[in-house]
Amino acid sequence: MRQTLARWYDSDVAYSFRSSPTALVAALVALVCVVSALFAQWIAPHNPFDLTTLELSDARLPPAWEAEGKLRYLLGTDDQGRDILSALIYGARISLAVGVVSVVLSMVIGVSLGLLAGFRGGWVDGFLMRLCDVMLSFPAILVALLIAGVGRAMFPNAQESVAFGVLILSITLTGWVQYARTVRGSTLVERGKEYVQAARVTGVAPLRIMVRHVLPNVLGPVLVLATIHVATAIITEATLSFLGVGVPPTQPSLGTLIRVGNDYLFSGEWWITIFPGLMLILIALSVNLLGDWLRDALNPRLR
Repeated sequence: MRQTLARWYDSDVAYSFRSSPTALVAALVALVCVVSALFAQWIAPHNPFDLTTLELSDARLPPAWEAEGKLRYLLGTDDQGRDILSALIYGARISLAVGVVSVVLSMVIGVSLGLLAGFRGGWVDGFLMRLCDVMLSFPAILVALLIAGVGRAMFPNAQESVAFGVLILSITLTGWVQYARTVRGSTLVERGKEYVQAARVTGVAPLRIMVRHVLPNVLGPVLVLATIHVATAIITEATLSFLGVGVPPTQPSLGTLIRVGNDYLFSGEWWITIFPGLMLILIALSVNLLGDWLRDALNPRLR
């Protein structure tokens, strides 16, 4: 284990990370957001979704540094008296969970279909690529709205886990296409190389060739795409929640918090929507910057 860490520390990717101030700052911001989300019940000052602890008399209080603010509510409260800082921490956990799970599912589906299309070719390749073209012809947000809306309409009294599942499914079905097309293009290049031909001659099964030989050589672009896609998935989830077809109101994410604050934006309670919006920007920006760094670090032409 120690030798593996030492080799990684001396690698080009680690050196590129250490020498990039942008990547270091982005990683620090992303790490703070992830750690806060994972340990929200211990880090957050209050539990904003425990109805027994809410005080309606504390509703719409400004941040603590303003005249009417209270020190116990550092960033103020919303229309139900929930602490904004605690709601941000809990809301980020929901947004990150939905974004990461949907990206993992999209990557599994897209990589599998792209690997199959590129390695087999023929009618399999033609059918899967035409399916990708059909999916790309529809705006991703509209497809997600349709699936999420139909799911909520079919299961209006469903449990929260079902609502989360519908939301993750809607984002997954609009995100696998990019992985499939990327992996398919890389597989078309790899399948003609000598190591693949040698494996075929020795009688290695096609599935084993794809999984053991071709797949490791096409994962570089996939990791870069997945890093950037996490930010896109989080924004998509926030958009759906803002439009009212996302997570349940009892477990609001950042998008739901922004929607709630939007009703009070022009009445002077700016903190209800500004702080969730800034949190969403910080998460998306840090992940995008990490994706840009990883793309450059894995590109041998830029070394």
